[in-house]
Amino acid sequence: MEPQAEGDTDVVIQTRDLAMRFGQRTIFKDVTFDVRRGEIFVILGGSGCGKSTLLKLLIGLVPPTAGEISVLDEEWSKLEGENRRALLRRIGVMWQSGALLGSLDLAQNVELPIEAHSKLPPEARNMIARSKLGLVGLGDAAGRLPAEISGGMLKRAGIARAMALDPEILFLDEPSAGLDPITSAGLDKLIISLARETGTTFVVVTHELQSILAIGDRCIMLDKDAQGMIALGDPKKLRDESEHPTVRAFFRREAM
Repeated sequence: MEPQAEGDTDVVIQTRDLAMRFGQRTIFKDVTFDVRRGEIFVILGGSGCGKSTLLKLLIGLVPPTAGEISVLDEEWSKLEGENRRALLRRIGVMWQSGALLGSLDLAQNVELPIEAHSKLPPEARNMIARSKLGLVGLGDAAGRLPAEISGGMLKRAGIARAMALDPEILFLDEPSAGLDPITSAGLDKLIISLARETGTTFVVVTHELQSILAIGDRCIMLDKDAQGMIALGDPKKLRDESEHPTVRAFFRREAM
């Protein structure tokens, strides 16, 4: 694996020799990769391999046990106070559940980060929220409560809220989890469309094979037994060309 040249403006996330341990248990170690501006980068692997843990490191929720993380040319470990908040405003996160507040309608949910990070008046916040909902195909559902919409619509609303501040990087945690194949395919098309139309970089955590192959420009594969990454590259090429037995088994749905 060759790291990108230092100062390369096409690199928006850079990790070097990341390790994460909880007590004596090693989740992963020696994880090194770059994410390029405008791509859809997928973090994949089986259950318990550390996908969600890596996501938390990338968005600054927890520090790594060892190694370095640079996001948009800023190192989380060196940021405090307003500098840290400034970087948080440049990224968006959609959690697996969507994490919408049930007492607020969709527009009000999308307004929350705008209200928290700006001094815009209510009318302007509502206009932006409705615009973001329109981007994800929910323009007619702005006044509906989360309990009144489907699981697929909840995921779309979660993406709209994550996009409220026009982030440069959007992190999606298991966006297809719990969705039927048709709804999942529609969400995949939405992610591709948003990435291409807005230029936003997407980092997607998933183990859903069809979604990985449909949306991924490049991916990293983590493995629980290896305690780290075992593959990096175009998922279709990994499926067709990898000689690593675990990678082959994952992409070809073969029992080990």
